[in-house]
Amino acid sequence: MPKSEQMRKLEDFENPRIVPLGGTLFAASFFLMKLLPARFMLERATERGDLKPGATICESSSGTFGLALAMLALQYRHPLVLVSDWALDRHLHRRLIELGAKIAIVEEPAASGGLQRARLQRLAAYLDELPGSYWPCQYDNPDNPLSYGKVAALLIDRVGPVDCLVGPVGSGGSMCGIARTLRSLFPELHTVGVDTPNSVLFGQPSGRINLSGLGGNILPANVDHTQFDEIHWLTPAEAYAATHDLHRTHGLFMGPTSGAAYRVARWWADRNPGKTVITLMPDEGHRYVETVYDPQWLASVPGWPSSVRNAPVTVSTPAGPMPGWSRLEWNRRTLEAVVGPGDASI
Repeated sequence: MPKSEQMRKLEDFENPRIVPLGGTLFAASFFLMKLLPARFMLERATERGDLKPGATICESSSGTFGLALAMLALQYRHPLVLVSDWALDRHLHRRLIELGAKIAIVEEPAASGGLQRARLQRLAAYLDELPGSYWPCQYDNPDNPLSYGKVAALLIDRVGPVDCLVGPVGSGGSMCGIARTLRSLFPELHTVGVDTPNSVLFGQPSGRINLSGLGGNILPANVDHTQFDEIHWLTPAEAYAATHDLHRTHGLFMGPTSGAAYRVARWWADRNPGKTVITLMPDEGHRYVETVYDPQWLASVPGWPSSVRNAPVTVSTPAGPMPGWSRLEWNRRTLEAVVGPGDASI
């Protein structure tokens, strides 16, 4: 079977379900969102000759992008090396090993850039050791946001004109790719990014991030700050509470990044009646059964549930402490225009 045909065998799992959440609020609910950019990046790399038959794929991931690569690497018969850290869920770890991936765990953060930077340093060593190896580089690869044009087209087909897009920001691929495509047709589209404290993506000082899938300690090239009209930061406790609300209210069994996006989208939709709002929900909740969905584990989470805010506090700068749900009018500005000159990736 030609390589391009092999790479499309998992396409049925890439598209989201479009779920009404009441009024004109809809969820784009994914089985595993990262399958789409992973397949697209590998397909384009194969077409360019960057990924040779049988070559080793190397990537840094502690979440669903690594799982997507493991599924695809097994299908296309590529060895896979994943560099991860303590945030890698033990069940996901076992699944990745069963899929044939080699897992390298980084224990100590780098002096600047935290665990993400340390993982990239370990990844660079593997790329040097393995001749002909290929790095998808989800954070900086322009094929990542480009792949999401397919999702934007599906949203228009199913919902029609979109007034507001809300979603979590990690690599920047999904939100920036979908927003860029939608805005070419709907220039007044309002885009709301969801982040978490201690993430440098929108100007917070770098620190330990305790919410998997949101934010980061390095700034990906795929985060296009000029696509965003406002940014919200939610603490882990607030994301977990929202995840339970989503499950109990709508029966959607999703991960905490989806819950965080739902909380913000519900708030925005309630204040803008009649506006069509789409919120992105990246993955299902199965790997969080022993954490986010476990009452005993939740009881150990700082701030649970006493510090959970029901509405955001509007701030004037992203640089200050954020003990709870906060929002900033971003107004499609560059990061430098908001925080001033400097290296936000450190």
